[in-house]
Amino acid sequence: MCDTTHATPHDAALSAPRPAPGRAVDPITLQPVDEVRVTVLMDNTIDALLVGDEHTIRAGFGPADTAAGQFETGHTAVGLLAEHGFSALVTVRRGNRETVLLFDAGLSPSGLVTNADRLAVDLGSLQGVVLSHGHFDHAGGLGGLAARLGARRMPMVVHPQAWTRRRLHTPQSTFDMPTLSRKALDAEGFEVVERSRPSLLVDGSVLITGEVDRTTDFEHGMPAAHQAWRGDHWEHDPRVIDDQALVVHLRDRGLVVLTGCGHAGVVNIVRHARRLTGVGPLHALLGGFHLTGPAFEPVIAPTVRALQDFAPRLIAPGHCTGWRAQHALAAAMPDAWSASSSGTTHRLVSA
Repeated sequence: MCDTTHATPHDAALSAPRPAPGRAVDPITLQPVDEVRVTVLMDNTIDALLVGDEHTIRAGFGPADTAAGQFETGHTAVGLLAEHGFSALVTVRRGNRETVLLFDAGLSPSGLVTNADRLAVDLGSLQGVVLSHGHFDHAGGLGGLAARLGARRMPMVVHPQAWTRRRLHTPQSTFDMPTLSRKALDAEGFEVVERSRPSLLVDGSVLITGEVDRTTDFEHGMPAAHQAWRGDHWEHDPRVIDDQALVVHLRDRGLVVLTGCGHAGVVNIVRHARRLTGVGPLHALLGGFHLTGPAFEPVIAPTVRALQDFAPRLIAPGHCTGWRAQHALAAAMPDAWSASSSGTTHRLVSA
C-alpha cells in the first residue's frame, strides 16, 4: 500500500498534525488488569524455529497428522499459515475473571480459523470482535469466523468510516480494495457497534481509542495513491480516519498498546493512549506499524527515536512494519524487540 507519487500541498494539509496539549478534556479511567495475553493468529510471517522465553510462547510445526502420501507414514506436519494480514486474540485477566476478544481477522476467509484450529484455540470462547480499520487485510477472515460461530450473535466494535470505499491508484495501475459491508456482517451474525470516540469494554479494562489525534510532525499518513470515494469523486485519503487501537493498563507496569496497521502513526497512537488514560509508562507495543516502502522509510528514524524515549519493555512489530523498520527497531532496542510470527503468544503479567 505504498507509492512514491508526490502529494500536493492540499494533500499535505489533510494529514497535518493537530495540536493536543495537556491531558484529555474527558480523561478515561482505564481499570488496571493483572494479565494480558496476545496470541498472533495471523501475521505476514511464520517462523517455526523461533525460540520462546518465560514471557513468549512460540508455535512450532505441530503434529505430523496431515495426510501426505509421499512420506513413509503417509502424513506430514504443516504448521501455521502466514499472509498479508493481521489478527490477534487478546485475553485480559482481572483477578479470576478472563475476557477474550478478537482484534482484526486477517486477509483470507479461511486463514484465521485454520490457524486457530492448529493452535487449539477455541473460537467459541470469544466475547467480542474489534476491527482496527476497514482495510480488507484485517477483515477477510470474518466470514470464516461467522461460519464457525454458527447462529451465535457476536458484538463487533468498528469505526463508522470502516465502510469507506478505497483504492490504490497510480499512473501504472488501479487496485480497488474490497469494501467492508455492514449489511453482510449483520447477515453473518455480527452485532455491529459503531464508535468514533473512545470506548471502554470489559468492565472498563479495555480501551478502544476511536479516532487518534495526529500530533507528530513526521507521521503524514498514506501517500497520494491511497484514495477514498466521496460519493462523486476519488480523493486522496492520507488519514484512514477509522484507524484505532486497543489499549490495556497492566497493573504497576503501564500501557499495552495493540495496533492493526498504525495508519494514524504508531507514535501518535501511543501519545493518544497516554493522554486519554493519564498513564505514562508504555509497557508493550505490538502489531502493525506501517513503515514499509519508499513513502514510509523516511519516517523510520524519527519513529525509532520516539519509541526509544517511551522505553517499552516489549516491542513486537509485525504485519506492515517492513524489514527495514524491523532491523532499525531491533538494533535500537535489542532487549525489548521481539520477532513477530503467526502463532506467537506474548504473556504480560502485572508486577
